[in-house]
Amino acid sequence: RSSTGDLLSRLTNDIDTIGQTMQNSLIGLVSSSVLFFGTFFVMVFTEWRMALAAVGASVLGFVLMSVIMGRSQKYFRGRQRWLGKLNGHVEETYTGHLVVKAFNGVGRERAEFDRLNDEVAEAEWRSQFVSGLMQPLMMFMGNLGYVAVCVVGAVLVLDGTITFGVIVAFMLYIRLFTQPLMQLAQAATNLQSTAAASERVFEYLDAEELPAETPTAARPAPVRGSVEFDHVRFGYDPDRPVINDFTESVAPGETIAIVGPTGAGKTTLVNLLMRFYEVDAGQIRIDGVPITEMSRADVRSMFDMVLQDTWLFEGTLAENIAFNTPGATRDRIEKACRDIGLDHYVNTLPEGLDTVLTDSTTLSAGQRQLLTIARSIVHNAPMLILDEATSSVDTRTEILVQQAMADLTEGRTAFVIAHRLSTIRDADRILVMDHGDIVESGSHAELLAADGFYATLYRSQFDPVA
Repeated sequence: RSSTGDLLSRLTNDIDTIGQTMQNSLIGLVSSSVLFFGTFFVMVFTEWRMALAAVGASVLGFVLMSVIMGRSQKYFRGRQRWLGKLNGHVEETYTGHLVVKAFNGVGRERAEFDRLNDEVAEAEWRSQFVSGLMQPLMMFMGNLGYVAVCVVGAVLVLDGTITFGVIVAFMLYIRLFTQPLMQLAQAATNLQSTAAASERVFEYLDAEELPAETPTAARPAPVRGSVEFDHVRFGYDPDRPVINDFTESVAPGETIAIVGPTGAGKTTLVNLLMRFYEVDAGQIRIDGVPITEMSRADVRSMFDMVLQDTWLFEGTLAENIAFNTPGATRDRIEKACRDIGLDHYVNTLPEGLDTVLTDSTTLSAGQRQLLTIARSIVHNAPMLILDEATSSVDTRTEILVQQAMADLTEGRTAFVIAHRLSTIRDADRILVMDHGDIVESGSHAELLAADGFYATLYRSQFDPVA
């Protein structure tokens, strides 16, 4: 629901605005308030009628300042909102700059940047202009206080109530009294920016959290690998379910392939299995224990997961392969590389497995995917999830990876999501999903013989004419 850039803006610009106010304005606000009320009590103690004259002008100034703040606050909100949109656009454009250039979208993206930048500038100008009226307004009210004190003091001197020295003293009091008012007006401007930033930060903090963990069962030991989906229902939007009523049992060591058109709910299913999301209804059990009764860390420790979107960390090649497997030996890492054919690439690097991966290190999409597969081989969890794990590799490498996968899945419960149906022919069972439901189930040969949905998908890849 929010762009990455907008979230980053909340965590950088908005929090920085709040931090600056906490460091600067609040300290001045406290000292100004002490000076303000201290001077007020001295004036009241000296001559209460002249004090009321001075305070009356200040009260009028505060009323006008409140009106201005109420009108200008929407501009501060708009400034922070447009700044978030601008950061989101910059982050998105920078991340996809190759696509932008390939489709000659530079001019369009620059025009969009200019538009958003103009919106930020307009909101900034309006907010600063309106709030900038407060300081000269308070100066005017301070001078008005001088006039009020002089007039009231003159009347009281003529009546013989006070001496001329009291008027002179009050002239000094008024200066001390209006000085914090100027600081308060400046602080009010900063506080308006902080209030707008705080709304965005607290909106982020108040976002709905994952349900709190209340683990009542421990991770099964040893993990056999049986998985049961019992009438599972889920939707990212409660009114639009992605998984309707999913029920299936997976035996320990069984390899289950999940196929279907885009949007059928395949990846969503494994996300539920890993507890990245919580089911809306039904239950998922591992070795008879509901995953909601285990901690998320325990559930995820049972799985190795290879995604179609790879992610590498800045560090050596060996550190990336042994991620979350601190006890992995060098021999084990090297064997994993040989099993999937990554050893040739490793040997071409200047420092082999000790080469540090950075933005300047050239890895193709297929090499990145092979590296994440090697990470799963080294970790060797009881169960395995492969989500389009060979989508970025060439045909020769795919054959090598399939051989490694056969060894990798042996004796382990495996869930394989694939659009390339050649990769799942040897699966023990294939589940065919469409619109959140299982429409077919069986082995590759059984589903082809049934000549149903799966057979249509298969023929569309291998025999389009038919």
